[in-house]
Amino acid sequence: MRSVRSKVIAVGLVLGVAGVGAWQLLPEEGRGSGTAVRVGTSDVVSSLDPAGAYDAGSWALFSNVYQSLLTIKSGSDTPVPDAASACKFVGQKLTVYQCDLRPDLKFASGRVITAEDVKHSFDRIKAINSDQGPAPLFNTLETVKAEGRTVTFTLSAPDATFPFKIATGAASIVDKEKYPAKALRQDGKVDGSGPFTLGAYQAGTSAELKPNAAYQGQARPAKAAVTVRYFKDSAQLDQAWKEHEVEVAHRDMPPAVLAGLNPGLKDTRYQASGGTETRSMVFNVRPGSAAAPLAVRQAIAAVLDRSKVAGEIHKGTVTPLYSLVPAGVAAHSTPFFDTYPLPNGAAAKKLLKDAGITGPVLLNLGVNTRGANVPEAEEIAKQLQSTGLFQVKVKVVDKWADFQKAYASGEFDAYTIGWIADFPDADNFLAPLVGADSSMNNGFSDKAVGDLIARTQSFSDRAQASADFRELQKLVSQHVPMLPIWQKKDYVMYREAVSGAQYLSDGTGVWRLWELNWL
Repeated sequence: MRSVRSKVIAVGLVLGVAGVGAWQLLPEEGRGSGTAVRVGTSDVVSSLDPAGAYDAGSWALFSNVYQSLLTIKSGSDTPVPDAASACKFVGQKLTVYQCDLRPDLKFASGRVITAEDVKHSFDRIKAINSDQGPAPLFNTLETVKAEGRTVTFTLSAPDATFPFKIATGAASIVDKEKYPAKALRQDGKVDGSGPFTLGAYQAGTSAELKPNAAYQGQARPAKAAVTVRYFKDSAQLDQAWKEHEVEVAHRDMPPAVLAGLNPGLKDTRYQASGGTETRSMVFNVRPGSAAAPLAVRQAIAAVLDRSKVAGEIHKGTVTPLYSLVPAGVAAHSTPFFDTYPLPNGAAAKKLLKDAGITGPVLLNLGVNTRGANVPEAEEIAKQLQSTGLFQVKVKVVDKWADFQKAYASGEFDAYTIGWIADFPDADNFLAPLVGADSSMNNGFSDKAVGDLIARTQSFSDRAQASADFRELQKLVSQHVPMLPIWQKKDYVMYREAVSGAQYLSDGTGVWRLWELNWL
């Protein structure tokens, strides 16, 4: 790191002598070594307690202040030890998984982390079972046993994806003396063992992160303090970027800004990676919902014009998606395109007529204010209403936590939501979304879907699950509990004075703030 810094300053001195804008290579006045790197985002932290959050904003913070037994390194798709020194399946049945903790591993408070802390961390997720929590991710976890510095997980069914699951923010290890066994922690504090400690925190406004000198794990030790600033929407994040109130901007700048990124922009560098963030419309299939009849969901699938959404609303920064499993992920297929290749109002009309549904279907569509969500929802409503088959009311919910509670309680007939993979496997685009007790809380359940999910998890060689994954995607297109809309790359924008921002995110949901430093 020091050699890179020396080279950049040397170049700056040469340019300065020549009278050429050397200031572009150096931090703005008052910023630089010894000050915090400011990172802006419009993501939301719904909870500081890992048992109460299953969203990108929360997990981004968790990956910096907590540790999991395993983690996934940048550019890799294989879990490696983090808080653990080693992990493995015991036997060939994929139902017992065992991890040994690193020796002398400590929380930032100084207390030694024990196997009992790990057991407590998992047990409370299941016991609390928060509507906004990650319990659905651990549907196969039956028991956790702590003995010495060894933790043994017993699963109810073979699950080759379990190592990936314990490499996520859901598996964050918490202090059993600070986090209640059957309730979420409510004091706004964090006791973890990640690369950073959490200092001052204002929900929805900012988080002050300081390097944790006691950190032991897979990540590099953090070199610079980081201040995360949370913005209400993309427009505010963009304004903060323009006014140099942040040095790094991630998730999400306005589509027009992302579409205009190019190497010639002044003091602006950017990284576009991944491509597996997705967005879908989720249907409430509970009795009484306007979307409960299958024909209604199929009719909406028949008329949705994804290309128009991608082009007019997102300025070409997203790609139309025709399956829950995005392109670039093994076993991706296109069942929605196969069934509904082009928007077809006549086909939708016939679907409704054959089901005995007459008159416009009255539908309320829930949406959160983040990013381009509202204009996107309005465009979808416009498309549906133009057929004369639907009357759509867009219900905008400002706060993310309120939006989560609203869709979980069935307040909407349908809602739009984004998804970032917890780990790089097709399972994570299907099991948590359409499996039993899914995180979408839309009332959908199907035995054939559940059986196929269980079967895909039984293959340690993931390529052997491909045929079942394709069949699963086909079943989803037939039942339509969710309707995929688009997928997109992950964009990070940063100033030239900042190093390491290119490693901040690779679309896996891990936020590598420890990579950030000043040149």
